[in-house]
Amino acid sequence: MNKNLIQNPGDSATIDRRGFLKRAGYAATGLTLAALGGQLYAKKQDTLQKRVLGRTKEKVTILGLGTAPVGEGPIGIEEGVKIFGEVIDRGVNYVDTARIYGNAEEILGHLVPKRRDKLFLVTKVSTHSAEAAEKSLSESLRKLKTDHIDLLHIHSIGSKKLDRVLAEDGALKYLLKQKERGKIRYIGISGHNRPANFVRMLQTDQIDVLMCVMNYADRNIYDFESKVLPEARKRNVGVAAMKVYVGIKGGFPFHRRGYVGCVTEEERMPHALSYALDLEGVSVAVIGPYTVEQAIQNVEFARKYKPLTKEQRASLLEYGKKLAPDLGPRYGAVS
Repeated sequence: MNKNLIQNPGDSATIDRRGFLKRAGYAATGLTLAALGGQLYAKKQDTLQKRVLGRTKEKVTILGLGTAPVGEGPIGIEEGVKIFGEVIDRGVNYVDTARIYGNAEEILGHLVPKRRDKLFLVTKVSTHSAEAAEKSLSESLRKLKTDHIDLLHIHSIGSKKLDRVLAEDGALKYLLKQKERGKIRYIGISGHNRPANFVRMLQTDQIDVLMCVMNYADRNIYDFESKVLPEARKRNVGVAAMKVYVGIKGGFPFHRRGYVGCVTEEERMPHALSYALDLEGVSVAVIGPYTVEQAIQNVEFARKYKPLTKEQRASLLEYGKKLAPDLGPRYGAVS
């Protein structure tokens, strides 16, 4: 059975949706959250390669934990603790979440306190204004049970009106003040579309890290690799790649439905991960699992990471070029 991919309902290897939801509930285990967190923390950590995250000089694992699929459900708190814990306690130190990811921050709040000094904790504000950013950050700190965030992204920067973000009462000015006060250590931008918005934000020289869509297929659609990555390298901005498996079929309309299935077949997933990590300037690939099986398999892929050979890269890029026309700009406008 494909353990890293919940296929289309019509496929022969389909995992029944009711079975998926049943597993996701995790309600009858009899374990308290505190006990579960303690058990996971006691596991032996596997060694994962680390890279320096640009000018932050922080050493982060090449695999980052994405939390949107679990946070947005339909997965219970206890199952969420188990899934996140499986990744963290296998050595992943880069943890990416957001206030808008359902109950992801609440789930992490059961894991973060005992592990805080081992984690590079990332969350996001999805707003233009300082006032809304303040409310979002305060709530994130409360949910995550921490007194500071390592990296705070202005999220979905491709959909933002940058003049408002950059205004005196905008989100960036507020985050700069919080950086001075020590509530956040670094400022980032994240998003899926409009690479030009990323470039303009990088040109402020106030951005320490960016996260964007980079994979073997979307290089033919959004092409952050050639439009944004060179600017990030020029300014020594840390880079996190997301959607490295190209994402859930159909894009945003279906990305909360894990059973729909991932664009990339399982046998190509290690190569897809390698493609992203092979890009010069990329330090970490952020992947959000839907299940425990996926969580563990992603760690194994990262642990066994090797750069692609010329033949492997050529084959993957040819496949991605064929996929691109059907995928289209499913994450929003390109420009």
